[in-house]
Amino acid sequence: MPDTNKSAASRPTEIVISATDIARLEALATASLERFPLAAELLLQEVERATVHPPAEMPDDVVAMNSVVRFRDESNGAVRQVELVYPPDANIEAGRISVLTPIGAALIGVGVGQSIPCPTQDGQSRSLTVLGVE
Repeated sequence: MPDTNKSAASRPTEIVISATDIARLEALATASLERFPLAAELLLQEVERATVHPPAEMPDDVVAMNSVVRFRDESNGAVRQVELVYPPDANIEAGRISVLTPIGAALIGVGVGQSIPCPTQDGQSRSLTVLGVE
């Protein structure tokens, strides 16, 4: 008999993206496949599996474009707060990270309390947990 009571850890994290952002994110990822393959592929995967909501129905506790998000890197316990932005607005020193980075692509659409795997540049994986969204 199949196990219908799988743990939350074995199920993919639900991704929710605004209808306003979905087409722009997909176009950005597709256009960036050659230049930024890791982040672009991750972003495309997230966009393809996302549940799309009208902007007025987006939950307040989900990471969207231009959200300020606080998250914990479960590999080392470090907590960071960043604003998720499109590439032209990125500025690491100012705490604005591009959605076209592995961390940005992983965080888009994730809700408070959820964890998601995030690939590292060296081919490893770490888990990020969303602690808060503004």
